[in-house]
Amino acid sequence: MHDAGGMPPVFDDLDELFSPRAIVLVGASDRPGSIGWRTLENLVSHGEFRGELYLVNPAHGEIAGRPCWPSVVALPPDAAPTVAIIVVPGPAVLEAVGHCAARRVRFALVLSAGFGEEGEHGRAIEAQMREIARAAGMRLYGPNCPGIVNVKERLGLTFSPAFPDDLRPGPIAVATQGGALGRNLLQGGERGCGFTAWASSGNEADLQVADFIHHFARQPDVRGVLTLVEGVKDGPRFAAAALAATRSGRGIGLLKIGRSEYGVRAAASHTASITGPADINSAVFAHLGIAEVDDVDELVDFGALIARARPRGDEKVAVFGSSGGACALVADVLGASGVELAELAPGTRERLRARLPSYAAVGNPVDTTTITLTDPGVIDDTLLALAEDPAVSLVLLPYAIDYGAATGATARRYVELQARIPKPLVPVWMSERAGEGYRVFAEAGMTPMRSARSAGRALARWLAYGRWLARRASRPDPLLLVQGVGPEARAIRALSEAEGKALLRKAGLPVPPSRLATSPGEAAEAVSAIGAPVALKIASPDIPHKTEIGGVELGIAAPQAARAAWERIVTGARDARPDARIEGVLVERMAPAGGLECLVCVRRDPVFGYLLTIGLGGVHVELMRDVARAMLPVDARMAEEMLAGLRAAPLLAGARGQAGYDVDGLCRFVESLSALVAAHGHGIEEIELNPVWVGPKGAGVQVLDAAVRLRDYGPAPGGE
Repeated sequence: MHDAGGMPPVFDDLDELFSPRAIVLVGASDRPGSIGWRTLENLVSHGEFRGELYLVNPAHGEIAGRPCWPSVVALPPDAAPTVAIIVVPGPAVLEAVGHCAARRVRFALVLSAGFGEEGEHGRAIEAQMREIARAAGMRLYGPNCPGIVNVKERLGLTFSPAFPDDLRPGPIAVATQGGALGRNLLQGGERGCGFTAWASSGNEADLQVADFIHHFARQPDVRGVLTLVEGVKDGPRFAAAALAATRSGRGIGLLKIGRSEYGVRAAASHTASITGPADINSAVFAHLGIAEVDDVDELVDFGALIARARPRGDEKVAVFGSSGGACALVADVLGASGVELAELAPGTRERLRARLPSYAAVGNPVDTTTITLTDPGVIDDTLLALAEDPAVSLVLLPYAIDYGAATGATARRYVELQARIPKPLVPVWMSERAGEGYRVFAEAGMTPMRSARSAGRALARWLAYGRWLARRASRPDPLLLVQGVGPEARAIRALSEAEGKALLRKAGLPVPPSRLATSPGEAAEAVSAIGAPVALKIASPDIPHKTEIGGVELGIAAPQAARAAWERIVTGARDARPDARIEGVLVERMAPAGGLECLVCVRRDPVFGYLLTIGLGGVHVELMRDVARAMLPVDARMAEEMLAGLRAAPLLAGARGQAGYDVDGLCRFVESLSALVAAHGHGIEEIELNPVWVGPKGAGVQVLDAAVRLRDYGPAPGGE
């Protein structure tokens, strides 16, 4: 597990779990259709387990011709099972776990349900299981899960009746919390995607989906990991596991359930997992190089591409087919997805013209026309010419319609050509009829995409991962892995704007000159000392939204005007918020005209630690919602990348001949704010700076408003 104070996560070796030498099945049964019977069938009839298998059921001395013992502790003295599969009813699970711990079993897979997903009582039993296992050095898997499938070794530690049908081997691993949807991914083998193993962690009383991602990242035959999560309980552990995979070139495709209000409710009732806000989760996934998808079929699409090639991020695509309309549609979707078509070399076009009719399109897309039906040999010459073009990295093959045997014949030709072409050929199957050609592609492992839209999305995510890989070496570890999420706070204290800006000023961040005026006279003196024009703002830690109560007046240019403004602001604040603590009025020099208002905010997420948000500020942040987010630390280069991804990027750079704004200064400011938060350990809950004035190029930035909340996480007064 992870220490909240910042100890790095430690991962156990799970090789023995996925490839055990000896197994004990607790709850084995001879009753057809029961969980104990199905699990036994998968082990001895449908799988290829070659190790020792021990059966436990106190009601039987023998099951299926195999000896049966009354309990794990009653096994012969020389029996040394390393993995226990527990399928007994819920009330008997705790005793079974205790027996496994007594016999020094290394891993206990609890497939039984009726625990944390049912409420507090079930969570208490899970906690007892965890303590028993921890004391014995045993790891728990589940409960409330379907088990493990090792596709490569045809080993099913599972009760699933689909086990013998979902065993297409390949380089993609699957780690999910859910059971049926995880099995759905394995059934992507019907499209030609092959898998090494599947782990479904269930309630995660001990082992989490992160443990399995980390395990798969260490396997030499794994090229990518598909994962489906409902919530992340241990942010540092998840981040460490994900980076172990993505940095090593094993792309992760992830589907997060619980992004809408409805999904959050369903996820909580299903596994009682912690479900975070969608924007935070998505920012974390992108930061870690994870490709987040929107549905289960898109996971298979991404996995199929990762299985076939590791992306660089700058790949260009060619489209090749006999339907001009289908080729044009695919090209349109690629463009809308941000995927670039390759510009073909003149020599490639000449080779295509020499073999295709005069009315064929020889740019990109390449429309061969229906000549391929009457002269299939044309495919060989033209596709080889296209694939040999140095600008082409991957070729999409749209199929608008299934022509039965004719389509099967062309599909077999493409399969033969793929053996000669080192670049991926990816079918885009657009027909509702999955005919012979579709099956030929699937059997060859070419995994047809189901639509033009699917192909565009999968390629965009594949390329984005390639770009992430290209810059991974320049990215530091997330602060989350260095400091952890920190202990729970005893209290959260909101600072007044004056206090917050004093903290920023001490750290060297650009804050306009200001004074706290506790009387009308001090306000008048502040105008003379600071220089007009000034802004007057109510100073209270209890009033974060000052303008809503008339607590802000701008453009004050004379001492007497400041006196009157002070009176109006304080009187209005006391009338609107009689309960608020009022420290006075902050008198602050106004920023020059001509700047742009931006938002820069750092918030602490209880699962993933500190994240920075940047975008247009003022009222624009709520209206436009044009922001970018990243995990800390964020340096100036990362800040520049974040800003470049905003819809408002042209405005910052200078649209329609304008000079633009001081983006460099803003990026340096973001780096300084990131360093400030890191230096305070876990002491900051939130720093929201809105607006931050960004001047013209070279004019710098200034913090115009600051809301700061601090965390008190030390021992209670008088405590240890």
